Amino acid sequence: MLLSKLFGVTTLDVLRSSRFLSEVVGTDPNTEKVTVVGGHSGITIVPLLSQTRHKDLPKEKYDALVHRIQFGGDEVVQAKSGAGSATLSMAQAGARFAGSVLNGLAGENDVLRKFTH
Repeated sequence: MLLSKLFGVTTLDVLRSSRFLSEVVGTDPNTEKVTVVGGHSGITIVPLLSQTRHKDLPKEKYDALVHRIQFGGDEVVQAKSGAGSATLSMAQAGARFAGSVLNGLAGENDVLRKFTH
C-alpha cells in the first residue's frame, strides 16, 4: 500500500488572509476560507480570493487586500518598530500545521480542507 502525503507551509499566510479579508468585508475571520499558494514573501504569496465568497470586491479594495496579505509580516515588524516579528501568529500557524500533520499520520482523510479552512 502506497501512502502519499503532501504538506505545504502556507498556514501563516492563510491565517492572515482570513483575518484581513474579514476586516474588509465585516465578517468573522473563522468563517472566511482563503486558499494561499506560492511562496512566503512578498509577491510570491498568492491569495486565491476568487475562490472565496467575496469574488466581487471592488478593484481598489481587492488590490489593497492582496498587497496587505503579501506584506502582512512587514506590517507587524513596522508596528513593533523593528523590535520583533509576528511570533504569536507564527505560533498559532505552527500549532495548526502540526495538528494537521498528526491528524494525517493518524489516518484522517482530507486534512487539507479541514486544515486550510
